[in-house]
Order: sequence, then structure tokens, then C-alpha cells
Amino acid sequence: MKNKVLGLIPTRLGSTRLPAKPLLSINGCPLIVHVYRRARLSKILNDVIVCCDDKKILDVAKMYNVKCILTSKKHKNGTERIYEGYKKIKKKYNFIVDIQGDEPLINPKHIDQVIKFHLKNKKTDIILPTLKTKITNNTNLIKVVTNNFDEVLYLSRSNIPLEFKKKNKFIKKHLSIISFKPDALKKFYYTKKGNLESIEDIELLRALEAGLKIKTLNLKGESFSIDVKKDFLKAKEILKSDKLFKRYF
Repeated sequence: MKNKVLGLIPTRLGSTRLPAKPLLSINGCPLIVHVYRRARLSKILNDVIVCCDDKKILDVAKMYNVKCILTSKKHKNGTERIYEGYKKIKKKYNFIVDIQGDEPLINPKHIDQVIKFHLKNKKTDIILPTLKTKITNNTNLIKVVTNNFDEVLYLSRSNIPLEFKKKNKFIKKHLSIISFKPDALKKFYYTKKGNLESIEDIELLRALEAGLKIKTLNLKGESFSIDVKKDFLKAKEILKSDKLFKRYF
């Protein structure tokens, strides 16, 4: 039987650093619509649906023919939000891909690479891709440490591993395309927030604390989330000459 893969895009209206972030216009198109349309360029995803927390986003989604589900405002993170969305769909999928709703430059080829890697590693609960990037003190970037088997050991907002005896020019940056087996997504949802997640505010630490296995693959390219106004202005500038933008707008 052919594997069925669902792409879910969690988004919420109440961003504190950049209010109403999903609805901000970037080159004539709301941010969340950019993410949805780029995800739709994937050659493997069977369907893509936005999971939002506010009717304002739902109404805009309808205007742009974006498939969208209204979910609770009570979720603590996007992973909890997509689980509710998945339950509401009431269809079975082999894999569920969490595509963060604040990355308007997401590359559909990256999505397909993550899915292909999960198809080759079906016993793994979660696939989290990384991008090699220069070391930075930006705490908005999640850094990933892995072992020799591409298994994720830890994630942190700090620069890890620490340069105690040897200089380290590069880090592995968390890329916000995360593939889940349905049972792993369910286990994450019903697991209480743990100590590490509470300290670092990184939701996948809950998965590690719960004993779920996470593997990673290193991707090439660039992508970033819109966290503050500086990111928003950067995305607007890049999209002016972005080749993918011309394919969907």
C-alpha cells in the first residue's frame, strides 16, 4: 500500500514579539499563505492543511483558498495544535509532517527530502532535519547535537557543544520541518511538559524526555523563521527575487 503523507501547518494569532504575524503581508501575500503555497509545491505530500487558533486566520485562509482547520487557543505549542488538527481530519496517514507556519521561505524540496528519509527509517518516531550554519549567539535558533548514528541527543538555545577545549565554527540548526509517525505524535500530545522543555522552551525536548527516538539528516540551503521585525523585513527583501515565489503568486 502506498504511504500517505499529510502536511500540517500550525499557526496562532497571538505572537508577542510580532503581533498578528500569520497575517502580515509579504509582497502582497499573507505570511501563512506563503507557507501553505510553498508546501503545496511538495511532490510527495498528499495534502496540506493549516491548523490555526483564530477565526481571523480562518477567514483569510478561505479568501486565498487555503485549507484550514480551527483549533483550540489553549495549546502550548504547534505540535499539540497539529495533533488536534489530525484528529479532526479523521483520515489515516502513515506520516504527519509539521511545517512551521512562520517560515515563508520554506523549501518544498526540503520537505520531500525529510519524507524520503523517514520512509527509509520507518522505525524512527520523529525526523528532524538540520542545516549547517555559522555559530551564533541567537537564542531564537535551536541548536542540535547528534551521535554517530544521526540520532538527536539534545536540543538547546545555547551554543552546544560548548567550546571548552576546541573551537567550533559551525552548529547544526533545527529546521522546522518535522516528520512524525502518528503514534509518536499522539504520545507527544499526551505526555506532560517535562523539566527540560520548561527550562529551554523547546517542544521536542518533551519527545526526548518521553523516550521517543529522533533522527536527523543534514540539508543544504537556507531558511529562517519570522520571529521579530528584522526577520520580516529580511524575508520581504529576499522574496523579491525568489524563484519559487513566481511559481505560486
